[in-house]
Amino acid sequence: MKILIISDIHGSSYYAEKIKEIDERENPDQIILLGDLYYHGPRNDLTQEYNPMKVAGILNDFGEKLRTVRGNCDAEVDEMISYFKFDQNLEMQVNGKNVFFTHGHVYNRDNLPEKQIDIMFYGHYHTGFIEKENGIIFANPGSISLPKNNTQHSYIIFDENKIILKDVEGKIIYEKLL
Repeated sequence: MKILIISDIHGSSYYAEKIKEIDERENPDQIILLGDLYYHGPRNDLTQEYNPMKVAGILNDFGEKLRTVRGNCDAEVDEMISYFKFDQNLEMQVNGKNVFFTHGHVYNRDNLPEKQIDIMFYGHYHTGFIEKENGIIFANPGSISLPKNNTQHSYIIFDENKIILKDVEGKIIYEKLL
């Protein structure tokens, strides 16, 4: 299974359109959004082409292919314009590995859930990376619309044997074999 992982759109219709391009180029089986879809948050500048309703329309078109975790900027009212539900976290098994998806404001490398996990994907920090620590792989797709710490607008591709951090044009930033 090939999974496209994106985080922190923050209402940018410009970068939501990029998700459509990425989906066509990468052809994933599933898309997982790690939260902060519509609202920009009080600490962030407005995103490029800030239009939460247009973002909702773009995301709604992905249908059953899309799964979403709730971010700290996502509110209950956001579900009213979304044809998909927001989970607190997602868990799955991939090639015998326990994989945990979360936004990152509660659980992250410094605060692990009380579960056996092998791989944790989280956003929130707007900084893309893939690192292994204490036997766990931590991967952050960064922010597709508001990258921080001199990182790029980015996303992750995850399949059975690798995790790849890419910029929005599809260029590999970092790759980790499992």
